[in-house]
Amino acid sequence: MANAFDYFSIGWADPYLFFLTALGTFAGIYVGAIPGLSVTMAVSILISFTFSWDVNEALALMAGIFMGGVYGGSRTAILLNIPGAPSAMVTALDGYPLAKQGEAGQAIGLSTVMSFVGGLVGIIVLAVAAPVISEFTLMFAPRDYFLLAVLGLLLVGALSGESLAKGIFCAALGVSLGMIGLDPLTAEERFTFGSLELTGGIPYIAAMIGFFGIAEVFIQLHQIGIQPIRQNLDKILPSWTLVKKYLPLSLQTSGIGVIIGALPGTGGDIAAMLAYDHAKRVTPEPATPFGEGAYEGLIAAESSNNAAVGGAYIPMLTLGMPGDAVTAVIIGALFIHGIQPGPLMLTETPHLFWYTVGNLTLANLCILVFGLTGIRLFSKIVQCPKGILLPVIIVLSVVGTYAIQNSVTDVYWMFGCGILGYFLKTYGYQVAPIILGIILGPLMDVSYRRAVISVQDDLGSFLWAMVSNPISLALVVGIAVVLINNLRKSRAG
Repeated sequence: MANAFDYFSIGWADPYLFFLTALGTFAGIYVGAIPGLSVTMAVSILISFTFSWDVNEALALMAGIFMGGVYGGSRTAILLNIPGAPSAMVTALDGYPLAKQGEAGQAIGLSTVMSFVGGLVGIIVLAVAAPVISEFTLMFAPRDYFLLAVLGLLLVGALSGESLAKGIFCAALGVSLGMIGLDPLTAEERFTFGSLELTGGIPYIAAMIGFFGIAEVFIQLHQIGIQPIRQNLDKILPSWTLVKKYLPLSLQTSGIGVIIGALPGTGGDIAAMLAYDHAKRVTPEPATPFGEGAYEGLIAAESSNNAAVGGAYIPMLTLGMPGDAVTAVIIGALFIHGIQPGPLMLTETPHLFWYTVGNLTLANLCILVFGLTGIRLFSKIVQCPKGILLPVIIVLSVVGTYAIQNSVTDVYWMFGCGILGYFLKTYGYQVAPIILGIILGPLMDVSYRRAVISVQDDLGSFLWAMVSNPISLALVVGIAVVLINNLRKSRAG
């Protein structure tokens, strides 16, 4: 244990490594806040600069950018209704209404503290239970990922506002958009209509910026003469009473984030959706309705997506399998530096495991420091006159979308999604289920087909596996509970 602590504290004791972790976190926060500039992109670019670096230096900077980037997406989600990252999409549902009520400072302050709590829970689970959770996630079969995707789509009830029917329509629209492009298993074209530009599909980040950012700009044009809302910046740091009140919910949703983050191929976006639904179910009478500025929704989203970072490191370090896109890039960096992540890492190179845990802890602490500073300046954004703010949002959206793949086609998709989102919002449709469908549709499609192939197209064997396997059965029961709950709410409405 003494050695573990020594390895853990390497990044804290060395001023240069400490500086790199802090620098990475600071940069990650502001990269994550810019729509289109994803954490994955930042880490990918970073790797090219770290070829000649010592492995400790490279890991310190990457851990900081990862932690900071996931948190940073909440800034623009709260202030402008433009999620800086997919995992911040759920944050916008209640964060932006709070900003419209003049509570942007309090919303950012509370989300920062709860992001720190979620990140800390993820790191503790990584340090204590990594081997056990890795063995558990390895037991997930393709049918379980299919069931998980179905469960995620059924969460449309939590994201669809007052009308479940409108939410289902938007989710189905999102699934349809997610199917455009090349078939991931056969490479055949689907819904491309002979267009070369459509073979690459619709990048969900471009769609997200369009449905949230550009659509919001069009809606705000109707209110161009209205004076900006003055933000209440007197209480940025949340009181201990408020933190204590919401801490149990934060710990619950952090647990959801760790588990979902540890599933290879998932990430903070799915974790935030599941956590948001959980918050709605355990808070039957919130002080403010969900979707209109409920602190419970904001806390669930931010705790879970930051906890998912620690969860994503679990399969990466113990199984050599990426938990999400960012850890897939980090695995590449480890290979470049001659390190083989996997089952033997804890026994052959324990110093790197505990060093990584120490770096993530330091980066999480930096989030608390950097996140609570500069809020007053950052919150001034929403007090800027709309005649200046709206063109700036459009420019940032175009630049961010183009930066994804250096593609003008993506910019066209963004504006197309923005126009569609404007009309949908005008007629009372929520756009969050569309993004949910775009993300989960391909996962559901591929997982279902792999599951059917694994039983040689025998439908009876496929159905039997769903009820005979404990994990599959638990997911089936969860689907049934959510479905019944959605139908009950729909009839009550």
